Amino acid sequence: METDKAGQVYKEKHPKGLYVLFMTEMWERFSFYTMLSLLVLYLRDPNGGLGWSTEKAVDIYSYYLTFVYFTPLIGGFLADKYIGYRRAISIGALFFIAGHILLAFPSPTIMYVALLCLIIGNGFFKPNISTMLGNLYPEESKLKDAAYNIFYMGINIGAFASPIVAEIVKAKFGYHPAFAVAAGGMVISLAIFWGFGRYVVEKCSPKDGTKDETAVPCACDAEIDKVPESKRIWALIVIFLVTIVFWMAFDQNGSTLTIWADENTKWSVSGVISNSINPFWIIILTFPLLAFWKHLAKYDREPSTPTKMVYGMLLCALSFYIMYYAAIFGGNTGKVSPWWLISSYGVVTLGELMLSPMALSLVSKVAPRRLRGMMMGLWFASTAIGNKLSVIGKYWEVWSHSKFFFILATLSLFTALVLVLILKPIKKAMPGV
Repeated sequence: METDKAGQVYKEKHPKGLYVLFMTEMWERFSFYTMLSLLVLYLRDPNGGLGWSTEKAVDIYSYYLTFVYFTPLIGGFLADKYIGYRRAISIGALFFIAGHILLAFPSPTIMYVALLCLIIGNGFFKPNISTMLGNLYPEESKLKDAAYNIFYMGINIGAFASPIVAEIVKAKFGYHPAFAVAAGGMVISLAIFWGFGRYVVEKCSPKDGTKDETAVPCACDAEIDKVPESKRIWALIVIFLVTIVFWMAFDQNGSTLTIWADENTKWSVSGVISNSINPFWIIILTFPLLAFWKHLAKYDREPSTPTKMVYGMLLCALSFYIMYYAAIFGGNTGKVSPWWLISSYGVVTLGELMLSPMALSLVSKVAPRRLRGMMMGLWFASTAIGNKLSVIGKYWEVWSHSKFFFILATLSLFTALVLVLILKPIKKAMPGV
């Protein structure tokens, strides 16, 4: 077993199940982001799309993301109490496939039914695959943060490829065949999960010591178990509330930042392709960041998980200040070099790596085992609130672009400072993380 003492060799290895879940999630996210990268432009496009206003398109986008990330609270609860994680993931995948197939039909009514299927599918799929990943490791494992970073890179390999494929198919065949590609990605995801599911455990061995043939042993005397469950739950909820602002800002990538890329950037492709920039940076930055944390850990200087999240919020603020200066440089309505957008995405991506996978790892470490799926769902519910607040994009055509980016940057900076102020009590509620 590994140890957290400086200078010691880390002997624990990642299980095969990590790579099964990595591939399952990679293809599911390919499916998800193929659709998401097209949605706002499809709703606004009078030629091949629905020709709706920016305000209405952003409204639909924000409501969709809200429900997509709110339903995991229900899906996690059902998996915890009744159907189990494996069955929940399979149900979610089937709803995903149905939703993407329906989007291939050019009808506003069918589109709403398709979005409903996708919302239900994500509710069952998203929290439970994240929970299963945490259950692959003993409770005290120092590899959990690294596992969630690797898993997160799988998400973003899918997210990187999907806009590129979507752009090619849309340009050649139109929106609806591009939506159909998403269904194919989900079929591959489900096939991997069903074909190699034997490597993925359902849950940790229960604390009462009853036998579970598919489980890994848990260190039930871990330091975190000494903290009352209610205190741990409230600490997680506080973290979730604080990071709502991050998601409000970050989720401009599928709406206002896509519009910016489409209308205010000097390149010869549509704004769809800009949705590949963030996952590209994830792929580039993940392993150097992991190596950096491992280097610090050797000297017992690796920051706690909540501290990493503070850095994530500060980097989010910096990324939108970069976009503020990009807008000023372009006179708010003019075209500027794509390097402004690319560099901004690089900064916010580094922040995302310090916040989003760290939060998943935090839930796996801190949440009581019997409530783990539901608490993972609650994390996604907080993401949903941030997604809904991304409707601030409605002011894109009301405010100047520089003002819009400045407000997002300053809100992110303020939230980072709030997180700094509450960091000490949060750490007390989460010893060892």
